Amino acid sequence: MPTDAASPDAVTEARTGDPTGRPTSDAALRRLLHGLPGVDAVGLEARAATLGTRSIKTTAKAYALDLAISMIDLTTLEGADTPGKVRALCAKGAAPDPTDRTAPRVAAICVYPDMVATAKQALADAGAPGIHVASVATAFPAGRAALDVKLADTRAAVAAGADEIDMVIDRGAFLAGRYLQVYEEIQQVKAECGTAHLKVIFENGELATYDNIRRASWLAMLAGADFIKTSTGKVAVNATPPGTLLMLEAVRDFRAATGRQVGVKPAGGIRTAKDAVKYLVMVNETLGEDWLSPDWFRFGASSLLSDLLMQRQKLATGRYSGPDYVTVD
Repeated sequence: MPTDAASPDAVTEARTGDPTGRPTSDAALRRLLHGLPGVDAVGLEARAATLGTRSIKTTAKAYALDLAISMIDLTTLEGADTPGKVRALCAKGAAPDPTDRTAPRVAAICVYPDMVATAKQALADAGAPGIHVASVATAFPAGRAALDVKLADTRAAVAAGADEIDMVIDRGAFLAGRYLQVYEEIQQVKAECGTAHLKVIFENGELATYDNIRRASWLAMLAGADFIKTSTGKVAVNATPPGTLLMLEAVRDFRAATGRQVGVKPAGGIRTAKDAVKYLVMVNETLGEDWLSPDWFRFGASSLLSDLLMQRQKLATGRYSGPDYVTVD
């Protein structure tokens, strides 16, 4: 497949030399983003399918299962969320398998802004302050709100103690070609994050084309995203292997062009250990060990953890215990 790398000169042209890194114009961003090579859809999908056939066994599989658990953003994003449900989720994230204390903890608990303080306290009570609290923001999941509302949403989450912010881009603005608007919105949300990391959600299923996913990846990274994320989990098409592979290639080539490393988070629809291992193989084959860490790769999931635990128990005992033997979210 052709690389999607933009040249360092093209990246420089899209930005001024001032400390804010603001682009010179909408036209400059358009030249950069539309100057990226077109995506070979057949080649991309074939590569993703081939990587999905790789098989790992025994000790390598045990390592992959534990690594996948440690990369999970354990998520509840429902209108019916209660403090009790969030506390239960935090307890599961802190001790995923109460019968086996060697099971790793998850990377983060992901909740709405009004549940951040509850999650922080629950993790502290569970003796797991190292687990991050991620909060969706910017009028998640649609992102249809005025900018001042989105910034207030972000400020509230950060003030409550969020370690990470998952924002959604304005897909309508992006699809209309208003790239500068999307860029500046990401930058302003990033400024409100303070020390919290920013994950930028594209909603790949609504971007419609692979070319748009590639352009959104570069736009978000240029604007300062710490992570790029596939989806909200709230639409029909969420994370897919080809879409994620395309984003992995984008962060690889962005680092080559700029020297800055950015993480990737597929979210929505990843429910089985088999699927999670396929994604880890994809990361290893595309990016190498540099990204095989919760610092640089995450799974946005709710049910995935249970299947990973069942597969982990099967490796340890030789028996498949079933869902009755893991805690319910």
